[in-house]
Amino acid sequence: MSALDVLSHFEVFKTADAWASLATLTGLEIVLGIDNIVFLSLTTGKLPKSQQPLARRVGLSLALFMRLGLLFTITWVMGLKANLFTLFDHAFSARDLILLGGGLFLLAKSTHEMFERLEVEPSEDDEKKGGKGRSSFAWAILQIVILDIVFSLDSVITAVGMARDLSIMSTAVVLAVIVMLLFAGAIGNFVNRHPSMRVLALSFLLLIGALLVAEGMGQHINKGYIYFAMAFSLAVELINMKLRTRQAAPVQLHERREPLSGRREGATP
Repeated sequence: MSALDVLSHFEVFKTADAWASLATLTGLEIVLGIDNIVFLSLTTGKLPKSQQPLARRVGLSLALFMRLGLLFTITWVMGLKANLFTLFDHAFSARDLILLGGGLFLLAKSTHEMFERLEVEPSEDDEKKGGKGRSSFAWAILQIVILDIVFSLDSVITAVGMARDLSIMSTAVVLAVIVMLLFAGAIGNFVNRHPSMRVLALSFLLLIGALLVAEGMGQHINKGYIYFAMAFSLAVELINMKLRTRQAAPVQLHERREPLSGRREGATP
């Protein structure tokens, strides 16, 4: 491919409509990437701290390559919507099966993590390793890859529905992943530092899992309702955290002292 061929792909950005489409699609891809970041934070949080940054970079890099790979095989992706078989009066496609499997995996993963965090007491071996239920690097990456397939499919189908030019779609995906790379570390550290945020993140993944199962069964639910509910819960929890911080060091009020002259006048001889 010559330099002229490369430049011809970017001629689409000469129009204001293209830039507006790129900005809208990038913003939407970032929002859809919240699922990725939350799952990534919880999964890498069980690794030793020295391995967490590498795992986040590997996970998001794989997400980028999967999204770009699916974009460049867009004909195959759209073919995933073709019906394969009918069960319980619902025609299932390959996309439905992927979403259904991913949703069930998220439900099982979130439920297990919540049970482990709230009900299981850490053993001496876990404490020596630095935490409860430390996982291996390979197992963490495998889980990230499984969910990357599901989230990437959702992301690419959304991109195709909003833009028709491959240059705009691929640029939006790259920009969204760069933003996720910049903020994934800070979000992950914040979630792992606060137990209440970890439970909130697991609740979010439970909702996303239920949403994916519903999508796989042909029931469309607007993700905006899920994001609004979680944003509201996050805002309430941030306020509670602020109040708990203030209560940890309450202001000490001093007793009112009478003037020294008044005490002398009222004193008994």
